[in-house]
Amino acid sequence: MAMLEYNEVVERKYIVHDGQPYEVITSHVFRKQQRKPVNATKLKNLITGKVTEYSFHQSEKVEEAEIDKVEAKFLYKNKGEYWFCSPTDPSKRYSIKEEIVGDQGRFLKANSIVTTLLFGELVLGIKHPITVELKVTEAAPAVKGDTVTGGSKTVILETGANINVPMFVNEGDVIRINTETGEYRERVGK
Repeated sequence: MAMLEYNEVVERKYIVHDGQPYEVITSHVFRKQQRKPVNATKLKNLITGKVTEYSFHQSEKVEEAEIDKVEAKFLYKNKGEYWFCSPTDPSKRYSIKEEIVGDQGRFLKANSIVTTLLFGELVLGIKHPITVELKVTEAAPAVKGDTVTGGSKTVILETGANINVPMFVNEGDVIRINTETGEYRERVGK
């Protein structure tokens, strides 16, 4: 295991803190008046999902977490579990609980490839591509003069997810979505 100095704990690094794996969300190294420099960080616990703030001091070292990234093909969702398999061998199937997959699960389409994050044998979650293209299956027609609410409407995507989109998006359109924020990015086509 590699040990990181206080100033090497930067965004998107994985560390082990108090025996738990964390992802560094933000970090800022600064010096307060005549004191020694510190690295103020926000850490996301990869098991519980809880975000905490912690300041690493100049004398501290922290262990870098060994997070394995394994490609997986999404198959289907059933009874609160998401089922995946190896992209090359469909017989190697496994499930991940809905709580671990999180909110990004609503954008998973059958046969899409994702990255599974593993800490030892423990499945921490999945890394979805930042943008996905999904088809709109249900959309209310745009009504003239209905732009008082900001010109958006709620549509249902092929995965069953509901998102807000501009009024010009219609049923059958393919749209691009940011999976991290769950927001509409652009219309791709029909």
